[in-house]
Amino acid sequence: MLQLYAIPQFPEGVTFQQDGVPPHYGNIVREFLDTTFPQLWIGRGAVMAWPPQSPDITPLDFYLWGYEKQHVYSERINDINHLEQRITDVIHSVTPDILTRA
Repeated sequence: MLQLYAIPQFPEGVTFQQDGVPPHYGNIVREFLDTTFPQLWIGRGAVMAWPPQSPDITPLDFYLWGYEKQHVYSERINDINHLEQRITDVIHSVTPDILTRA
């Protein structure tokens, strides 16, 4: 998903934030991030260490994902295609104003 969808849409020079769950901490993942975002990724094992409960990260961890989950599951999900479409629709509905307020 990162390689095919997300990263091609990122502006040049973006800093990528990674959480510390075990699958995201694997050597292959960290090597990919080191290559794709040299010294521009934040997460466990990164050059740019960031405190896990930093106020700069908290809105993403505690607002955006909750917002997305609330809206994605506001209607019954029929199948995986429907789930993917709901996730895409909700993410596209997030406006700069919503992020600023967060």
